[in-house]
Amino acid sequence: MRKESYNFLKSIQETPSPSGSEQPVQRIVRKRMKPIADSIETDVHGNVIVGLNPKGSPRVMLAGHCDQIGLMVNYIDDNGFIFFSSIGGIDPSVLPGSRVVIHSKNGPVEGVIGRKPIHLMKPEERGAKVELREMWIDIGSANKKETEQLIGVGDPATFRLGMVHLGNEMAASPAFDNKCGTFVVMEALRLCSTKKMDAALFAVSTVQEEVGLRGAKTSCYGVDPQVGIAVDVTHATDYPDIDKRVNGDIKIGGGPAIATGPNINPPLEELLRRTAKAKRIPIQMEAAPRGTGTDANVMQLTRAGVATALVSIPNRYMHTPVELISLRDLETCAKLIAETVATITRRTNFIPK
Repeated sequence: MRKESYNFLKSIQETPSPSGSEQPVQRIVRKRMKPIADSIETDVHGNVIVGLNPKGSPRVMLAGHCDQIGLMVNYIDDNGFIFFSSIGGIDPSVLPGSRVVIHSKNGPVEGVIGRKPIHLMKPEERGAKVELREMWIDIGSANKKETEQLIGVGDPATFRLGMVHLGNEMAASPAFDNKCGTFVVMEALRLCSTKKMDAALFAVSTVQEEVGLRGAKTSCYGVDPQVGIAVDVTHATDYPDIDKRVNGDIKIGGGPAIATGPNINPPLEELLRRTAKAKRIPIQMEAAPRGTGTDANVMQLTRAGVATALVSIPNRYMHTPVELISLRDLETCAKLIAETVATITRRTNFIPK
């Protein structure tokens, strides 16, 4: 991966972006894309819309959401311990013992998630379902007043951020779901900036996907594309205890996964597949028999309808502090999308036969 691209990925991965508080990541996106883009706008919802060849035709939108799952301060008890609710799909079982950062108006506050130790549990409590209400954040305060001097109800918190390298060009980090999607759509636009295109291209760092696909809905309405490609992560199934009969066969390092199903426009899917074959880009196929639960879902249904595709990065351990992806998959995904967009002309027909 190019050093400049790697540094961009690392910077957004290590910047907090709990759903509803995406501004720091969006500032990084704007700075990175400014030398490349013909236009950059931030809408009222907080989506950053980066345009290339904006007067071209047809209008193509790429969407990668920048928000991450998190926690929100809900209550502070008399001893200064912080109780919280979830932002997005939190798995409570991965929280005990985690290091977190509360993003307060006064700046970041480090904390740890505590729970009654197993030594002090009753036999019937051991192995029971973990509940959010049984955990708290400890920031080392002596009492409620001391905690309230630092944070307030409604402040978001995230896993402590940091990207680490593993073998075979793998990387692990909180929030690869889906800051790596933001990286891919911006990298695809950068690659397209060196090509001659008919299409107008808009790469959008969308917000609030984890709480209802909200940013993609508003930004797609505003961009008004005829063609849309969402980039997200999908579950890799190449590790123990995953039933491939149910979840399919998706390998990390095997290339991006192209979804097929009712959420996907058949001609656009076929164009992605033909491009992959022509450019010798490795891909995988993923069955999606219903709405996908990604930005592609709302993009497809915007206005009178958008020819939509979903291209996903294989991800192990989704919604944990150690989400794991392949850097090669990021590069090939950006290349696949850029090469596909470059082939779209005013005469490309996306009406299903």
